[in-house]
Amino acid sequence: MSLHASWMTSGLECLSAEEIRSSMASKKTRVVLAADRTTIAEISMVLSLAGPNICMLKTHADGVVDFDYARWMDEVVRPARKMGILIFEDRKFADIGHVSKIQMLGHQRIADWADIVTAHRISGPDIINGIHAAWSEVGRRGSILILAQMSSSGNFLDSQYTKKTVDSCKNIPGVCGFIGNGSDPTSIAALREAVGPEKLILTPGINLSPSESVMGQRYGHPSEAIRSGADAVIVGSGIIRSDSVSDAAALYAKATMDEM
Repeated sequence: MSLHASWMTSGLECLSAEEIRSSMASKKTRVVLAADRTTIAEISMVLSLAGPNICMLKTHADGVVDFDYARWMDEVVRPARKMGILIFEDRKFADIGHVSKIQMLGHQRIADWADIVTAHRISGPDIINGIHAAWSEVGRRGSILILAQMSSSGNFLDSQYTKKTVDSCKNIPGVCGFIGNGSDPTSIAALREAVGPEKLILTPGINLSPSESVMGQRYGHPSEAIRSGADAVIVGSGIIRSDSVSDAAALYAKATMDEM
């Protein structure tokens, strides 16, 4: 039975951090591909090229201009599952639990295909219950990454907010981990100390050329992020804007595994 099949039939409440780490180890990569493209065909193409060297595909389904559920399942979700890749919908839920459940079950039917979603803690703890209730309703289980830090310049997630977020969520089974700031190794190390070893830390703001930046995004090197305590790095432009998506994905995968 595949990992995806076991998640859909198991009686366990949520996808655990340990299962996700095991999936990364089996894929021999700690790269999460941020497939920030606006059509299903573009995302499918990037997935086919980078797939052998990524452990997760991070999507923004509400930014896909031609989103169609049947095509999404056929061209993105099923191919990812065949490659053993987790689907990570970066929805950043931020509403009350009931509304978050509605959003998970809404037009894009995120609960049907996402293994992991992101959420803010700011609206209260019932957001976690609402998201998991949606997965339960469709007979699946997944897990939530809580935003503890952000890598964009000028964001309001200061150290005090990060501490409150981590303290309130790190012992909740339905939370597999936290999103950290990949552009700052010191911040990652501090987050790891606060989180402890059990939960995951995933970091955006990663590029093999840290000097590159777009619209306020700041970047750090993947190896440095892993050394500082990140479990996986989220990479977008460094892969999808490269001359060779497959070669770039392989370089990032090597950079993350060299530190193991």
